[in-house]
Amino acid sequence: MSDASQLLFAAGEAMAATPVPLVGITCCRKTSGAFPVHSVGEKYVTAVADAAGALAVLVPALGARLDLVALLGRLDGILLTGSPSNIEPHHYDGGPEPADNETDPDRDETSLPLIRAAVASGVPLLGLCRGIQEVNVAFGGSLHQQLHAVEGRLDHRSDKSKPPTERYDPRHRLQLTPGGYLSELLDTTSIEVNSLHGQGIDHLAPSLAVEATAEDGTIEAVRVTTAATFALAVQWHPEYRPLANDVSTALFRAFGAAARHRAQARQARHVL
Repeated sequence: MSDASQLLFAAGEAMAATPVPLVGITCCRKTSGAFPVHSVGEKYVTAVADAAGALAVLVPALGARLDLVALLGRLDGILLTGSPSNIEPHHYDGGPEPADNETDPDRDETSLPLIRAAVASGVPLLGLCRGIQEVNVAFGGSLHQQLHAVEGRLDHRSDKSKPPTERYDPRHRLQLTPGGYLSELLDTTSIEVNSLHGQGIDHLAPSLAVEATAEDGTIEAVRVTTAATFALAVQWHPEYRPLANDVSTALFRAFGAAARHRAQARQARHVL
């Protein structure tokens, strides 16, 4: 075997020993001109690649046309993205929705069953902003449709008068649940986060545990207690410049580690 062939063989052996995990990123369905598109912000894709160390693939909002068994059999993680849209309130008996409410029914019909199937299949899951709301609704919880209108709550919406990048600056502190996953992961009891959401958790789903709360009592992080692997969701946006923030880095590193563990297990089953 030539030197070049030996190098190629060694590289192939190394790749086989440490497979790069494949993470699916949920898309929104929007209209661009006259035609619908399935889209996601680049910051989610680069966070998966740079901070989680995984390969990113986009999961289209196809609803019931998406074969969840086939999809999850090929993925090592699911990232639930944020979005300007909100979950339609009929999914949690939320009553009438605000007149200016932006919805994405195709995403709802995709993400809610995808979340339940991912947890049941042992696929690591990380939800961000809309993602934490989807996780709560998927397991039977409900939402405040206008969090700022709830007595005693702060206005968690982004300040549209500021430049887009400044809207991701830290806005308020969170208290982490003592002894919880986040508290142990970050080795602290309090963190500072950004805030760009109009809705929030009202009634917590039975299978979720609170991992962090804002100063006004708003639930800002949850863990799926029935999950066999990493299944966490947060209300803020750690995907924005994740390597510049220690908390964001730790979250994506932990998610990436869980995805790599699944990738290795899938590979071992394939070899056997």
